Amino acid sequence: MAPTGKRTGESTRRAGPALPNSAGYLDGRLLIAMPVMGDSRFERSVIYLCAHSAEGAMGIIVNHPAGSIDFPELLEQLGIIKKGEHIKLPENAESMKVLRGGPVDTGRGFVLHSSDFYIENATLRIDDGVCLTATVDILRAIASGSGPKHAILALGYAGWAPGQLETEIQSNGWLHCDADADLIFGDDVDDKYNRALQKIGIDPGMLSNEAGHA
Repeated sequence: MAPTGKRTGESTRRAGPALPNSAGYLDGRLLIAMPVMGDSRFERSVIYLCAHSAEGAMGIIVNHPAGSIDFPELLEQLGIIKKGEHIKLPENAESMKVLRGGPVDTGRGFVLHSSDFYIENATLRIDDGVCLTATVDILRAIASGSGPKHAILALGYAGWAPGQLETEIQSNGWLHCDADADLIFGDDVDDKYNRALQKIGIDPGMLSNEAGHA
C-alpha cells in the first residue's frame, strides 16, 4: 500500500520553534520504502517526514531527481534572475538539486533547508537542524547568496490521511530511521536509498519483502 497523495496529509503546524514529538509520531525522521511498495512513484524512495500527527502526515522525497530540471533555469522561468545571469549565482545555488518531492501539488516548490535561514510566518522549523519553506522568497535569497547553507528544492510532496501512514508501516510498506544532513542534503542522490538502509544495519542486497521494522 502506497501513499495516495491526498491533501489531508498537509502539515497543520504553524511556523515557529520545533515542538517535541508526541509518542509514536515520526516528525523529522526518514521513511525508507520496502520492495513490497507497488507504486512506482515511491519505489526505492527515501522520504523526510515534515509533519506527522493524528491528523495525517506530510513528507518530501529526498532521492528522486525531477528529470532534467535545472535550478538556474527554474530561477529564470520564475523571473528571479534574468536569462544568462546564472553565471553570477553563488556555488550552492548553481549546484542545488531539484527533486520530485511527491505526487501532491507538483507545480509547487518546497525547500528543505538548514536552520540557519528563517522567514517569519513562512518557515516551519521541523527539528534543530532542518526547516521547510515554501515561498518564493527563499529562492530569491538562495539566488542572491543570502539563503541557507544547505537546501534542496522539491516539486510536490507526499501526503497521508489520518492513520494511513501507521497502517502502511504495520503492513511492512516502510522502514524508518533517524535523519541526518547528508541523507537529506547530500549530492549523491542515487545512493541515498542504499545508505539509508545501511544506516539501520540492512544490506540492500539481502532485503526481502518480509523484512521487519526499524
